Amino acid sequence: MTNATPGTVLVTGASSGFGAAIARRFAAAGARVVAAARRAERLGSLAAELGPLVLPVTLDVRDRAAVTEAVGGLPAGFAEIDVLVNNAGLALGLNPAQDADTDDWDQMIDTNCKGLAYCTRAVLPGMVGRRRGHVINLGSAAGTYPYPGGNAYGGTKAFVHQFSLNLRSDLHGTGIRVTCIEPGMADTEFSTVRFSGDKAKADAVYAGMQPLTADDIAESVYWVATLPPHVNVNVIELMPVAQSFAPFQVARRVLITFPA
Repeated sequence: MTNATPGTVLVTGASSGFGAAIARRFAAAGARVVAAARRAERLGSLAAELGPLVLPVTLDVRDRAAVTEAVGGLPAGFAEIDVLVNNAGLALGLNPAQDADTDDWDQMIDTNCKGLAYCTRAVLPGMVGRRRGHVINLGSAAGTYPYPGGNAYGGTKAFVHQFSLNLRSDLHGTGIRVTCIEPGMADTEFSTVRFSGDKAKADAVYAGMQPLTADDIAESVYWVATLPPHVNVNVIELMPVAQSFAPFQVARRVLITFPA
């Protein structure tokens, strides 16, 4: 059994990938959608595709003042956010930590952690005042399972997981729901961005296997948002069938020595 479709949904990172698919899923069900992202042209195309139920908002979630202004300046009909989908995020690079670009680390932390927190903080007072709402954060399996080169990205997604659980504790008794959705391998622009636009390198990540799609994630987000209001799904971890787990790495014949 599911509840009615939420009235107004704010989706960050809505110009492509998971975000665009999530916006489409809610709009198709009749929800009003505030589609926020940096790329204005893509947002305009999405709004033209989906019609007047979609309000495009050009926004960089890393800019705290801009986030506060955008949420506070939403027009009537879109101002009372029922569901916040914190989707904006990215991975950059796959180098080991000792070779990583710290500018990439800054951008991932600023977007995946600080941007998510800014959007949440901007929306929560209204939700708490109305005693209804749902914060849905897009985490990642990388926040639980380490892999070589995952370093800062995995750390940011571990933050999303723990921040979500702590929000549940903070919001106890308010009626606000919080969910963290943690996908595994999914075929979007994610890997193309990670590899600085190298499409061939990105495509190789998914060669010979069937990854999750943006629509798979959108359906998961829609499902948790439309459950009866007394039901809170804390965490969903989902992977393609083709992805599972591997043994620990073992360095053979490596002697660890200490200075005398």
